[in-house]
This record gives sequence, C-alpha cells and structure tokens, in this order.
Amino acid sequence: MRGLRKYLTPFAPDQSGAVSVLYELGGLVVICDAGGCAGNVCGFDEPRWHTMRSAVFSAGLRDMDAIMGRDKKLVAELVTASRALEPAFAAVVGTPVPSVIGTDYTALRRMAERELTIPVLTVDTTGMQLYDKGAEKAYLALMQTFAREKLPVKPGLIGVLGVNPLDMSSLDADKAITRALLAEGADEVRCYGMGGTLEDVRRASEAEKNIVASPSGLKAARYLEKTFGTPFEVRDPLAASLLESCCLPADLTGKKILLNDQLVRADSLRRLLTARGADTVTAATWFMPCPPCEAAGDARLKEEDDYASLAENYDILIGDPVLKSLVPGFRGTFVPLASFPVSGKLLK
Repeated sequence: MRGLRKYLTPFAPDQSGAVSVLYELGGLVVICDAGGCAGNVCGFDEPRWHTMRSAVFSAGLRDMDAIMGRDKKLVAELVTASRALEPAFAAVVGTPVPSVIGTDYTALRRMAERELTIPVLTVDTTGMQLYDKGAEKAYLALMQTFAREKLPVKPGLIGVLGVNPLDMSSLDADKAITRALLAEGADEVRCYGMGGTLEDVRRASEAEKNIVASPSGLKAARYLEKTFGTPFEVRDPLAASLLESCCLPADLTGKKILLNDQLVRADSLRRLLTARGADTVTAATWFMPCPPCEAAGDARLKEEDDYASLAENYDILIGDPVLKSLVPGFRGTFVPLASFPVSGKLLK
C-alpha cells in the first residue's frame, strides 16, 4: 500500500540536515518554527545534542506571528540572543511554517544584517524534503556566504564536503576521514562543518582538491570549482574500512549484491566489491540522487515494498539491520551496515 510503513520510521526532514551542517561552527542557529520542529531536530535527528553544546533555538512563532509574517519580531530576538551569546554568525533555518506563508528569506537576511554586527545566512528548507536536501542547501549557503576570498592554494591540503552524522552515520567520521586521507598522502585535511571551524570555510579556496563524501556536498563542491577552480573527487574515504568491518562471505565470485546507503558511500563500496569478484552490485537509496555515482540498474526507493521486491533478485543484501524486517523470506545473506537516517542507529 502506497505510503504505508510497518517497519521504517519517518526519515529526518530537510531542516534537520541543515542544522547538522551548521551545528559545530559557532553560530546562532534559529529554526523558524513554533517549537515542534526544533524538538524533533534536537531530540531525534541530531546525535550530538546530548554530548556537544550548540546554540540551536526555536523561533517560538505563535499563530499570529506566523500568519502576519512578523519578521521584525524575529530579528529583534536574534539581536537579543546574539548580544548574550556573541556567536560568529546567525542562521535562520526554514520549516513548514515560513514555507506556507511564503517568507522572503532574502529580505529577512537583509533586515537581520542591518541590526546585527555578524554575518547572517538563511536556509530555505521547507520540512517537506529529506535531510540531505537541507544539508545540501546549508553547505552551499556556507560557501556562498563565507568563502569569498581567493587565497593561494596550499599543496597537499584536502577539503572534505558532505561529512555530517546523518550522511556518515558516525560521530567520529571527521576524525576517521582525516586519518584515512593523511594515510593516502595528504598533508592537511579540513572537513567543512563536522570537525571543522568557520575559519576553515572562509579559507576553502586554499584547498588543492576537495573530496565529496556524500551527495549533500556535491553542489557546494561544484560552486567552489566554478568560483576558485578547485577540483573535486566524489568518493567515501571510509569505504575500505567499512567493508573490512562487515561480515561478508569470503568468496564473492559471481554474487549479486544489493547495497542500501547514500549513493557516494554505496558507489565506493560497489567498486571494492566488484574488485573482489562480485558479479553485480546495485545501489538502492531512499535519498537524493548523485549522478557521478549512479550506474545502470541503480534504484530510488520510496516504499517499503520497493525494497522487498528488489531484494528477491540478489544473493547478498547490505544495509541497515532494520531492512531485514522488510524481507522475512529472503534466503540469501544479509550483511548489516547501520544507516542513521534509516534507523537512528550509528555505526559502531
């Protein structure tokens, strides 16, 4: 039945992805809602909330505030909060409320900048899309707002986009990626967002090359390439270590494998599995497309039944453990690989 979910919980919406990108950068992040969206972000979608402080607030819009579009009241509250907290920047993240009333984010940003002494960015999320779309918008807004200056390129400096707990299903992904790229020969690694600083974003033009570790970072990488000429690669530097941690059969020769994850990770794993003898490796995702990582036969999933019917054609399934419930009659090998956006579980 269309829209019926018996096993999968609702996926994190776009405002959660935007907050995830901005979370560690020292800004004042205001979710433009009455409180419910902010509660979901902090209570369910942001695994760092219980271990790391961040200035994430709800705008606390009341009915008439939303209906009348009282932007001056929101700006006044931003001024009060910024004086108390002295953040590096302010960000307003959209939800269904401003989406329904047609909030003009450009005008809101300009109003706020006239009253504040810090930069202001807005992310026009609607609450109607998934987390990765919000993360994509936040990465792009960050680069457009702060990466303005063309600086001399530092040989050996690698920038990384698309690293956040939702995309990478890990609270240590930034550290693990840094170790992996240093082992590959990089002299310095900067993850923009998670594990990074606002100054890293400002100096993004120094990177010799960028790595896009998830689809949400692709648009920002293209912006940096167009603006500063910074080339980029689309791959997950953690794919090899993830594969080693999986309990895969020793012999993959001739096997047909179905992978479920965000597409950059899935494609990176696909290359490794093919090199080990797999006959067919298909990537299936619930989330956004990523043209550089897509191959013939890859699938976009919408319903639980989509996954169940697709899985019948494969020998090995790799994906979040909750997906095993969707295929109770599967006779092949199910290899668990946690995906935080699917089940709320992190990789160990």
